[in-house]
Amino acid sequence: MDINEVPQDSLHYKGRDQLKKLMYAVDQKGHYTGISSVGWEAENEATKQAWDAVEEELQQTKAFVLNGTLSPIAYFMRLKLMDVGLLASYVGKWKWQVKRHLKPKVFKRINSKTLKRYADLFGISVSDLINFGKT
Repeated sequence: MDINEVPQDSLHYKGRDQLKKLMYAVDQKGHYTGISSVGWEAENEATKQAWDAVEEELQQTKAFVLNGTLSPIAYFMRLKLMDVGLLASYVGKWKWQVKRHLKPKVFKRINSKTLKRYADLFGISVSDLINFGKT
């Protein structure tokens, strides 16, 4: 791609600043050089759709937590874009243990050390984790 053909279709999405990415293009001398790009329309539309899907899934997870189907861990796991395997590796647990912690009855019995691990990972206090949705 020529340096003048690098796409610059800006993305305006929910008040977020434009993210720029580094692309490589051929300059006038035929050498590859790094060029900043804000993307192109098709890519930006796909990005918007993907983030809309993430936000919808997050709202569904929040509803499940509030109605007692899932523990607050599920919400924060989705918020941080993690899956069970990744979360398990970060908190030093087996996947089956994290899956159990997603159940509200089991969540209520988690010891304080484990709750602190989850809270620290999510960047919140233990109190925020335990009291999620109660305020």
